[in-house]
Amino acid sequence: MNRSTAREIAVHFVFELAFSNETARQLLDRELTPEEFARRAQDEPMYAEFPGQGERDYITRLVLGAGSHGAELDGYIEKYAKGWRFSRIDRVASAIMRATMYEILYMPDIPNRAAINEAVEIAKKYVDDEVVKFINGILGSFVRSEVPEQE
Repeated sequence: MNRSTAREIAVHFVFELAFSNETARQLLDRELTPEEFARRAQDEPMYAEFPGQGERDYITRLVLGAGSHGAELDGYIEKYAKGWRFSRIDRVASAIMRATMYEILYMPDIPNRAAINEAVEIAKKYVDDEVVKFINGILGSFVRSEVPEQE
């Protein structure tokens, strides 16, 4: 499994957190298992390969982080979604942005540009072009305003 697939799976889990009463840890304990991946693989090919330890660590770090920093990340989304209340933003889009903003803020080993490009590629699979542009615009504004430049 590559990092892009692991990131997309993490976004799936971040999305699921929005509809769950579970903590991020509980969701991961239930979903990040070979048995659950085998079940999901019947409908979703990206789950055909269970992630290796490095990918599991990455998924876990991203989902736990996005879960524990949800209010902070949602505040950034609302701040840069000019004229939009957070409640009006597509839930897939908000999950993608939460995961990406967490990476940008708390995972400095991942270049900002790579995180945003990956977010856009994931978005293209799930939302229409206008929402993809919306996500790209918010993430770009967020990085320009909130994040020190990377060398």
